[in-house]
Amino acid sequence: MKQNNIRETLGKHAVIPVVSFDSVEDVEPTIAKLIEQGIHCIEITLRNDCAFECIEKAISLNTEGFDVGIGTVVSKAQIEKAKNIGVHFMVSPGINETLADAFNTSGIPFIPGIATPSEIILGMQQGWDTFKFFPANLFGDLKALKTYGNVFPSIMFCPTGGISEETHESYLALKNVISVGGSWLV
Repeated sequence: MKQNNIRETLGKHAVIPVVSFDSVEDVEPTIAKLIEQGIHCIEITLRNDCAFECIEKAISLNTEGFDVGIGTVVSKAQIEKAKNIGVHFMVSPGINETLADAFNTSGIPFIPGIATPSEIILGMQQGWDTFKFFPANLFGDLKALKTYGNVFPSIMFCPTGGISEETHESYLALKNVISVGGSWLV
């Protein structure tokens, strides 16, 4: 099963800001700043107590052409909540067979995280062809992605973890990288 058009979503956004908000009040000015920079998406991580409230705030702004994603998804309950609040995409830091069905049936584009060839194969067995390479800086950076491109030519990646303003263009130059994620944008 395809990943609910995640390539279409990622293809619109070469860079995806990954943000952990400490306060709901920070959501609107952050999104305004991103739009000023020509960036029309955000991945809000579930790393703080106010995360879902921040995601709901971002969605309620109803900014045309702006995609709001949810990151650090690690449970079926989070996937269900993401469906209920209307997120545009979901990102998981890892790959898990238990969550596969919930992702597949959610109707929301999603991207599971991988670091190893075994995890890529596990995802391919689900019919998935696009993965978050995380954390890129700890698992081989550009060299690993170049190798994965040779071994898995039909697979696309969105690397995150250690990507910076100085290095993101090098990642985007790889033919198997559809977009990159990072916190340097905010």
